[in-house]
Amino acid sequence: MTQLPDLDLPEDPKLSHNIIHFARALRKAGLAIGPGRVIDAIRAVEAAGFSRKEDFYWTLHACFVTRPEHRAVFGQVFRLYWRDPRYLEHMMSMLLPSVRGVQEERKARAAEKRAAEALLEGQEPDELPEQPEADEVKIELDASQTTSLQEKLRTLDFEQMSTEEIAAAKRMIARLKLPVQPIRSRRMQAATTGHALDWRRTIQASMRRGGEVHELALKQRRTRWPNLVVLCDISGSMSQYSRMVLHFLHAVANEKGAGWAKVHGFTFGTRLTNISRHLRRRDVDQALALAGSEAQDWEGGTRIGDCLHLFNRDWSRRVLGQGAVVLLITDGLDRGDAAALSKEMERLHLSSRRLIWINPLLRWDGFAPKAQGIKAMLPHVDAFRAGHSIASLEALAEAISDAQDRGEKDRLMAMMAEG
Repeated sequence: MTQLPDLDLPEDPKLSHNIIHFARALRKAGLAIGPGRVIDAIRAVEAAGFSRKEDFYWTLHACFVTRPEHRAVFGQVFRLYWRDPRYLEHMMSMLLPSVRGVQEERKARAAEKRAAEALLEGQEPDELPEQPEADEVKIELDASQTTSLQEKLRTLDFEQMSTEEIAAAKRMIARLKLPVQPIRSRRMQAATTGHALDWRRTIQASMRRGGEVHELALKQRRTRWPNLVVLCDISGSMSQYSRMVLHFLHAVANEKGAGWAKVHGFTFGTRLTNISRHLRRRDVDQALALAGSEAQDWEGGTRIGDCLHLFNRDWSRRVLGQGAVVLLITDGLDRGDAAALSKEMERLHLSSRRLIWINPLLRWDGFAPKAQGIKAMLPHVDAFRAGHSIASLEALAEAISDAQDRGEKDRLMAMMAEG
């Protein structure tokens, strides 16, 4: 249940103006609100009254919220706007650089930073309330040499992204298409320009004409779309990269007409977690927040072999049927049994139509397959590619569409043979 602050009415209330400003903040935070809904909200509050905060909250909620993914944004904007204690100070702490001892020691909730930026957009520092002077050392921060927005988005926690940062990330990810060629099935279907004769339909048509054959019926093979299965490592060595991969996977899962039949997502570190249902939520903040809360092994250890064993045992037959393409996102730094890891990789390879390994360590020029986990996994993949940047993810489309693409596998296999 959303915690609602007490609503203190000023001496000269301007409720309609406050509701209009509140609606503008919601619109800046991503909700589709027009003048008609604002008028309906004012009339609804006038009819329902303003005596109980719960009634006021749900009255505005009914007027402004039309999608499930907008509930979290509405709740945060409502809590911050309608006089939550120290709301302005906390919003500024989320938007300013973090300095230990000055900023509140807690992370922003999902959609909270978006709500803060929507409420504070356009305010200048001199418009903010004056704070009492204190004998403290002033800290000056020089942000002139900060990294670019693109570099920041590669490591920024998705729960703390602002509205502008989310929009920039979506523009970057919008270019990351994963086109896939349809699979030709063994089953046949009727066609006007098919390559094979359909004797059954031909004879049935002739029987309706007294046995005379007027034309030959044709047929061709059916085409269907494969599934996409992503296994993403979220251990400590992969934590920063896995966040961007999951954001990318969310965009692929919600891209209409991308060609994939279904998109399945799994995270693994010390345990295997199925996050497919969370990725189908339209709001990326809410989807990744739910996925992160269910995956309890974020930034933990790595047991690749054990997690692949669980996947092969419990999920392989469910999601790898119909010629699924598998993306394995991991650095391969596993200290478990190399023989068991090799066995599970072999089974995964045989169960999938195409197995592509994305390894961020491949960005180093001096990378060599020296770790025992990499040596055990490399022979059982179809392609081995880097995955450390937006450009490398763009090249992933080539690896999926080209069945002959092997990436860096042949070169590294030659290094293993020489060593």
